[in-house]
Amino acid sequence: MGRLPRLAYLVTVVALAVAAVAGGARSDSSSSQSTWTTFHFDNARTGYNPFETILGPGNVQFLTPKWIGMNMGGLVISSSPAVTKTTVFVTDSWFGRLWAFSKSCGSGGSFCDPAWSGLMAADYGSESSPTVANGFVYAGSNDGGLYVFNARGCGSSECDPVWVGQMSAGTLDSSPLIRHGVVYIGTHDNRLYAFDAAGCGNDTCAPLWVGVGPTGQGFTSPAFANGVVYVSSISSGGKLYAFDANGCGSSTCSPLWKGAPADSSNFVESGPAVANGVVFVGVDHGLAAFAAAGCGRPNCRPRWTGSQGFDEFAFDTPAVANGFVYIGVDATLQVYKTTGCGSKTCSPVWSGTASGSQAEILSSPTVANGVVYVGENSMKVLAFDAAGCGDSFCGPLWQGFTDDSIVSSSPSIVDGVLYIGSGNRFYPDDQAGRVYAFSLDGS
Repeated sequence: MGRLPRLAYLVTVVALAVAAVAGGARSDSSSSQSTWTTFHFDNARTGYNPFETILGPGNVQFLTPKWIGMNMGGLVISSSPAVTKTTVFVTDSWFGRLWAFSKSCGSGGSFCDPAWSGLMAADYGSESSPTVANGFVYAGSNDGGLYVFNARGCGSSECDPVWVGQMSAGTLDSSPLIRHGVVYIGTHDNRLYAFDAAGCGNDTCAPLWVGVGPTGQGFTSPAFANGVVYVSSISSGGKLYAFDANGCGSSTCSPLWKGAPADSSNFVESGPAVANGVVFVGVDHGLAAFAAAGCGRPNCRPRWTGSQGFDEFAFDTPAVANGFVYIGVDATLQVYKTTGCGSKTCSPVWSGTASGSQAEILSSPTVANGVVYVGENSMKVLAFDAAGCGDSFCGPLWQGFTDDSIVSSSPSIVDGVLYIGSGNRFYPDDQAGRVYAFSLDGS
């Protein structure tokens, strides 16, 4: 698969606190007070940063651009920023490179050049969110490689990978998950790859084992909790799969169990998030909640599903925080109680909608200090009060703007700064990629 066509896309612990939210999962790459080192904050993919204290419902309205990273490749599509104490990492959809920006590169809306870029497969895009662990950065490419770089760069503007994991297909928008020295990532052809996170001593490495899912059109970002790796296949035939994180003693492993709604047309469409013994995924009709322990059978149905009663698609990974689950469904942010409603089908507690032009929400929501953030494909980044507004429909506390309609990256919130990928529609496709950093008064 080559460059992702823009029009085609438009159509188509410290760690203990995180572990408690995730139902006891502890990860090697869990983020801390001043970092956001993996997609959706932690290995359970909850999208919840419990350490943020600067931004909140009372001041989020004062967010303005701090700096804008440019001079990289094409649009930042689905790739979400990984943030360390010094650096912001993201991949692009044109050259498919890893890009590294200094967190302190500017203020007041200034423009910044990347500190360095990591060379992946030329002419193959990447929608994979980078993961940082133990001094290395991991990212997937659409060429079928897991690329691993020194997180400090190489002393040059362009860096070669330390090693590359070889897979049978590209990574769609699957992001690496690192746990106990193993890195997991999904591919286009419904495979879950497990590599030794330290590599194999060679330039290219084979996997430790491969998990196989028979249906769907690509695996999403995996999530981990209590010894199990959960991953979804999407679109037609899309299901939730649960694999033993330690493999099966063979080079190829079958899932422990798989899950799908009873309605055979209600396919799974998003990556999983795990919290308090429940796995949440987006489906064609909204949301589905499965028991994380399975059901004692090979095929499981959800405990409950969430829907407004329409054929509304949810392609983004849900966020889970403080008893609520947040998910983008079509052009609205829908919010449900994590415990459901006592019925098989639940309506949202409240829904968030933006003023002005509206478009599909493909960005995975994130939550920090009482605020839920999400991108919308109308050049917007939205912030809602995570507790709602006391009504069925709520407007945002704040709207930030990018210079491109595609805002499908997931926001990362660290120390009072919101980072998100997008683009600039006034530039050629191979120069359009942008990373936007918003802070209070742009300082």
